[in-house]
Amino acid sequence: MTDSDKYFKEDDLKNEEEEQELFEHHRFVADRGQGLLRVDKFLMARMESTSRNKIQNAAKAGNILVNGQTVKPSYKVKPLDEISIVLAFPPREIELIPQNIPIDIMYEDNDLLIVNKEAGMVVHPGHGNYTGTLVNALIYHFKDLPQQNGETIKPGLVHRIDKNTSGILLIAKTELAQSRLAKMFFDRKVDRLYNALVWGDLKEDTGTITGHIGRSLKNRQVMEVFPGGEYGKSAITHYKVLERFGYVTLVECKLETGRTHQIRAHFKYIGHPLFNDETYGGDRILKGTTFTKYKQFVQNCFKACPRHALHAKTLKFSHPTTGKPMSFDSELAGDMKEVIEKWRHYAKHKSLDETGGPVDHDISAEPLD
Repeated sequence: MTDSDKYFKEDDLKNEEEEQELFEHHRFVADRGQGLLRVDKFLMARMESTSRNKIQNAAKAGNILVNGQTVKPSYKVKPLDEISIVLAFPPREIELIPQNIPIDIMYEDNDLLIVNKEAGMVVHPGHGNYTGTLVNALIYHFKDLPQQNGETIKPGLVHRIDKNTSGILLIAKTELAQSRLAKMFFDRKVDRLYNALVWGDLKEDTGTITGHIGRSLKNRQVMEVFPGGEYGKSAITHYKVLERFGYVTLVECKLETGRTHQIRAHFKYIGHPLFNDETYGGDRILKGTTFTKYKQFVQNCFKACPRHALHAKTLKFSHPTTGKPMSFDSELAGDMKEVIEKWRHYAKHKSLDETGGPVDHDISAEPLD
């Protein structure tokens, strides 16, 4: 009997619009008549498309569990054993072309590197984007590095952020490091903090958004929240208000799960889409006044930050080889800094109504001057 969750493959979603963790989780239950058999051979027989080397690397990384306990490849499978394995993101069958594209490398050692990705750059080659991606740039960066254990260094993805999301991305340089990092993501042992500018004034200073996320039944290109859990996969986003501007709010988001478009779909679900998020309805004036000057101000903000206002700011994890705690923080991208400063200035100088409070109401259904 088998059960398999694959978070790395989203066939119907454009490659450049994926934001997710990249690993496979497979679960098998041995039959009642199962004879004693090494667990690596047991898995190879049931995962014919997976190489022996990949399974052995998963074992070295501690990614093979039997009845909830980590085992060595030599473990003998017994009847009714429950075997689970976490595998790193498999390489796409695409020729990876080295390209000399500037990238901001925040840290690098023999096992991994940390990149501060700019908005507008696709992470991995795919349909419609076979060149100009971060992986193309990394292949070029790695081309002059010496082989490790007889293997050419290739960028190993363990998570991915949207084309139009800026910020920190973790890349493995060896298959073993990739396997160990994939398990950390699976076990929720990687802390990720994002900054987002969202429409509206959130009622609470802190909160948690829950609700299964799956592909929309009406539009396969976007994700939707299914609060009853009847579809999709469980998703949890914690948030904290950093700064209030009346009509928009700057928030910090902590991901407990890593679903495609999680932050964007969750904030739309609670009625606070990300600022200028075309896919989820944030590219319209949703809060504020009907005055022409305000409309022009928002349009100027859209021009200043011509993408959804989301930045992967902080990443914390344990080093896959040494176990040393690693922590990285990146500055907000320039376009987000600019639009936040515009709203900060506006919030200080906007008109007051007769009660002395800011004019603040939902204008999503109202005509503007």
